[in-house]
Amino acid sequence: MPDRKTARRAAALTPASVAESSKATHAPVAFTASDPLLASFPPVVAQDTHTLILGSLPGAASLALHQYYGHPRNAFWRLVGEVIGADLYGMAYEARLATLLEHRIGLWDVIANARRLGSLDSAIRDHSQNDLQALLATLPQLRTIAFNGGTAAKLGLAALGSRAQRYRIALLPSSSPAYAALAYAQKLQRWRDALSGSA
Repeated sequence: MPDRKTARRAAALTPASVAESSKATHAPVAFTASDPLLASFPPVVAQDTHTLILGSLPGAASLALHQYYGHPRNAFWRLVGEVIGADLYGMAYEARLATLLEHRIGLWDVIANARRLGSLDSAIRDHSQNDLQALLATLPQLRTIAFNGGTAAKLGLAALGSRAQRYRIALLPSSSPAYAALAYAQKLQRWRDALSGSA
């Protein structure tokens, strides 16, 4: 028969107290200003780049691999590959970049540094922007600027200001798996309409 101390300890572990303890243990980590800054990658462009695709900031998987659109479920390489008629998804990363440049397509992100928990754009805090104006000055043949997702478009258009009027602007549905409002086939049609004939 348990003694009184054991009985008191058992009584303290009610389902409610166990649930509260579980919530505390599994509660999401709060954002703090001391979280490390994440950095974007250098631009991938050439002198004859005709189309520049701008994202927001590489996600966690991309940062870990040091590759643009490194998450295996991100549809970027499939989408662009179908538009230009190349199996980008099946290529090694360096070959993907080289093929993009051969098709006069460049890549960069609008955000230079930011704090973020996870990979969602909605979690981005304390961001600084890449100098898009300076990059555009080095691309004399650029005709189209395509934004991959809403955050990239909002920040990128604000950074470009009136200079955006010099280019054909394309707003692409995000290639991220987190954007599920459109099926892949619908995304592909939008990307094809935006990029076909521009690069």
